[in-house]
Amino acid sequence: MVQKLIEGVRTRPLKLLPDDRGWLMEILRSDWEEYQCFGQVYATSVYPGVVKAWHYHKVQTDYFSCVAGMAKVVLYDGRKDSTTYRQINEFYIGELNPLLVRIPPLVHHGFRAVGDRVALIVNAPTHLYNYKEPDEFRLPYDAKEIGYDWSVQSG
Repeated sequence: MVQKLIEGVRTRPLKLLPDDRGWLMEILRSDWEEYQCFGQVYATSVYPGVVKAWHYHKVQTDYFSCVAGMAKVVLYDGRKDSTTYRQINEFYIGELNPLLVRIPPLVHHGFRAVGDRVALIVNAPTHLYNYKEPDEFRLPYDAKEIGYDWSVQSG
């Protein structure tokens, strides 16, 4: 099922370029329409059974990709003036689905590992992390105002 993307969210399928030595994958290029500007690049991991959610930024845009394992990345639009207010997007990204997800400012987001392996997310946000005044605002993973169920859905 194709989901309607939250206003300002963009995705791009990524290509693995394998050869005899391994593989290469371009994650973000300045000539892609999704690109805005560059702040820094970092990697973050999440262990199986752990949820890293919710947070959002007032200024920066995030560019998520998963380079090891699989991750479920979930976005929630809490912007009251948005055409997609209160909408949720779910993305399964990683080795089985290489995908870039652009997450605009003020969109809550979080992720968890899928399966029994650590998931490794690479982020290339538009702004440097400011240690004295972080552009990062948090809600608990089970925030009632979002009402998202992070448990594994089987059926």
